Amino acid sequence: MAEDRRGSRPSQGRPSKGGSARSGAGKGAGAGRPARAGGKPPAKGGARPDRSGGARSGGARSGGERFSRERPAPVERTEDQKSYDGPDLPPDITGRELDRSVTAQLKGLPEKLAARIARHLAAAGVYIDDDPELAYQHAKAAKNRAQRLAVVREALGEAAYAAGHYAEALAELRAAKRMNGATAYLPIMADCHRALGQPEQAIKLAHSPSVAGFVPEAKAEMTIVEAGARRDLGQFDAALRVLELAPLHNKSRASWVVRLRYAYADTLEAAGRLNDALAWFHRTQAIDADEITDAAARASALESRLAES
Repeated sequence: MAEDRRGSRPSQGRPSKGGSARSGAGKGAGAGRPARAGGKPPAKGGARPDRSGGARSGGARSGGERFSRERPAPVERTEDQKSYDGPDLPPDITGRELDRSVTAQLKGLPEKLAARIARHLAAAGVYIDDDPELAYQHAKAAKNRAQRLAVVREALGEAAYAAGHYAEALAELRAAKRMNGATAYLPIMADCHRALGQPEQAIKLAHSPSVAGFVPEAKAEMTIVEAGARRDLGQFDAALRVLELAPLHNKSRASWVVRLRYAYADTLEAAGRLNDALAWFHRTQAIDADEITDAAARASALESRLAES
C-alpha cells in the first residue's frame, strides 16, 4: 500500500435522505369507524353511530366522550432502508458549499432530490479528512439517489479511497471515467491497484498517454505511485530511476515537491543508501514548513543509526 494514499488525490474541487418512505398504510376505513350492520341505515329514532364512534339516541348524543383515533406505531427501518437514507444531515450543511460546476450537474434532477444529494455531497467533502468512513456513507447515500451522475460516482470513489475501501473506490472511479472521460482519477486508481496487490496494473496506468499532459501536482502523485509499485515488486533501482526523472530539485515549496523528495529519501533508505537518504530527508525538511511529512524525525533517527554503525 502507498505510504500516504489519501495524499495522492488530485487537487480538484471535492464535492463537497429522500424523505422517509411511507409506512404503507392505505386509505381504508378509519379507525373506530363502525360498519353498518347488514348495509341498511338504522331505523328512525334508533341509536345510530356518529363519526366519533359514539352512539346517538333519538338524534341526541349519549354524552359519551369523543374517541380519538390512535396513530399507528412508527415502522422500524430495515438495514437496507437505513443504508439508503444515509447518515443524518447536519443542519448547518446546506449544499451551497459545493462548487458551481458540481451543482450544475444536479440541475436536471427534481428540486428536492437535487437539494438532498447536494447536502450529502457537501457533507462528504466536509468529513473526508477527519472522518472518512462517515464521508463514505454520505457519498454512498448520494449514489443511492443518483447513480448515473459522474460527479456522484467520483465523490463516492474518492471517499471510498480515503476510507480504505479500495476495490469499491476503483470501481466507482472507473465508472466516473466512463461517464465523463476524465483522467484526473488515474493516480488514485493506480494506488488502489497497489493496495489490492496489483502493482503491475498500477505501473500500466502510470504509463497511460494522458499522464504526459497532467499538471505538475498530478504528475508527481503518479510518479510516487509508480515508484511505490516498483518497490512492491522489489525493483528498488527502477523505483529510484522513476523518482530521479521527476523535478526533485524544483525550488518550489509546494506540497507535491515535498512529497517527491520524501518518497526519494524513503526509497534511498529502503535501497540501503543511508547517507544519500539522510541528505534527502534534510532537503525535504528544508521546504516542509507545514510539516506534512515526518522528514525531521526520519533524519534524526537515521543520524542515530549511522552514528551507531
